[in-house]
Amino acid sequence: MAGGAFVDSNGGRDFEGKVTTFVLITCFVAAMGGLLFGYDLGITGGVTSMEIFLVKFFPSVYKQMKDDTGNTSQYCKFDSQLLTLFTSSLYVAALLASFVAANITRKYGRKPSMFIGGLFFLVGALLNGFAVNVEMLIIGRILLGFGVGFCNQSVPVYLSEMAPSKIRGALNMGFQMMITIGILIANLINYGTSKHKNGWRISLGIGAVPAILLCVGTLCLDETPNSMIERGQHEKAKAMLQKIRGTSNIDEEYHDLVDASEEAKKIEHPWKNILQPKYRPHVTFCFFIPTFQQLTGINAIMFYAPVLFKILGFGDDASLMSAVITGGVNVVATLVSIFTVDKFGRRILFLEGGVQMLICQIIIGVMIAMKFGLNGQGSFSKVEADLLLLFICLYVAAFAWSWGPLGWLVPTEICSLEIRPAGQAINVAVNMLFTFAIAQAFLTMLCHLKFGLFFFFAAFVIIMTIFIAFLLPETKNIPLEEMSSVWRSHWFWNKIVPNDNDLGGYNHKSNHKSIP
Repeated sequence: MAGGAFVDSNGGRDFEGKVTTFVLITCFVAAMGGLLFGYDLGITGGVTSMEIFLVKFFPSVYKQMKDDTGNTSQYCKFDSQLLTLFTSSLYVAALLASFVAANITRKYGRKPSMFIGGLFFLVGALLNGFAVNVEMLIIGRILLGFGVGFCNQSVPVYLSEMAPSKIRGALNMGFQMMITIGILIANLINYGTSKHKNGWRISLGIGAVPAILLCVGTLCLDETPNSMIERGQHEKAKAMLQKIRGTSNIDEEYHDLVDASEEAKKIEHPWKNILQPKYRPHVTFCFFIPTFQQLTGINAIMFYAPVLFKILGFGDDASLMSAVITGGVNVVATLVSIFTVDKFGRRILFLEGGVQMLICQIIIGVMIAMKFGLNGQGSFSKVEADLLLLFICLYVAAFAWSWGPLGWLVPTEICSLEIRPAGQAINVAVNMLFTFAIAQAFLTMLCHLKFGLFFFFAAFVIIMTIFIAFLLPETKNIPLEEMSSVWRSHWFWNKIVPNDNDLGGYNHKSNHKSIP
């Protein structure tokens, strides 16, 4: 009996099936790849604010931090290229690894790429935990970067391919949810180890735990039907599709996946192919979404939250606890996006988040300007510090239910099978490139731009919000292999993208309405 599909209100077909426990557990295990990235994001800033760590590896920064003569501006207390290299070296490595991971993901499947990422992260975390000099720290960071590059390449693709279209947004956001949980756990560990003699070793070494969980979990996972079909395992793919959809009536979706795979096999050079005119919107969003995601300034705050709070006059414990608070807000706000993204859509979250971030950044910049001015001398009262923390939390919340999870979801779901690994590689590489740039430059930019740094990021939030408002079509509830229809019905992209029969991959012959 042929499987059925119906046209939903958004114009995409909703294939028969249900949300199975197997899919939920599988996606949960795979999403643990986000723990690696999140743990590193959270742990780095806390460790670099620990005095014992600075004394051992960055004594010049420690001396600068303790300078109470008034000769050093508060804005410049942590300005050190070597210190920022410790943070940012990971992201150069992740950038390079993403291109290798793209080929492995395509040729050998999503599972091997996730497993390799876990192994790299495991070795890097242990190397950092046992480091005796800066060189060991940097080498460890590079290995961590290889792990992040492989996981960020493969996990979002795996989640999108395993999830039913009606809850694809929520399950894909499990990756971002794990990132935020990783950040929160890291902040809590930093708070608990900050007074310990070897606290920094504990904080860095514990990164091996999520790596082990991912490696073991990956061995228990099944490959996605898309990947099985791509590698000629058709019977296994059909059985897996029946298992994850909870029904034997999957012929319609199965044939769509097979047809999409056949189109993909015609592509000998995916990197050359993705530059064709019909893939212009895909390349545009795979480049600009991760670019803008970093230009919100969020990772500057998440990397250096304890350092930033210490610069702004919070005490040692207060700065770490403030980072814990923002980490908690990050987790709760990501839950908001998980429960709303498939109901209200991607665009509304992007737009609301952009407006909220803009307002908060302007207020934060004004508050810092009024207290520290241009000379960087001043401090906040307790009430003022609490108010500043409130607006930073509101800013983090806005990002966590918009650009945070959607920055990984949208580029993954818009790319058809034949360009999906290449598109995700561009997404990860650009994300890591700008993450590296922001991480390397933030403390120097804070030293020179002072409070104006927050207005700098606010200007980009205006640009990116306009970009989304005019150019991004709604993609909620659209099956991955039906995504080409969104470009044909968009006011701008239908003038750019050729309207041929193989637009964006396989062009389905069954009737379905266009996207409004």
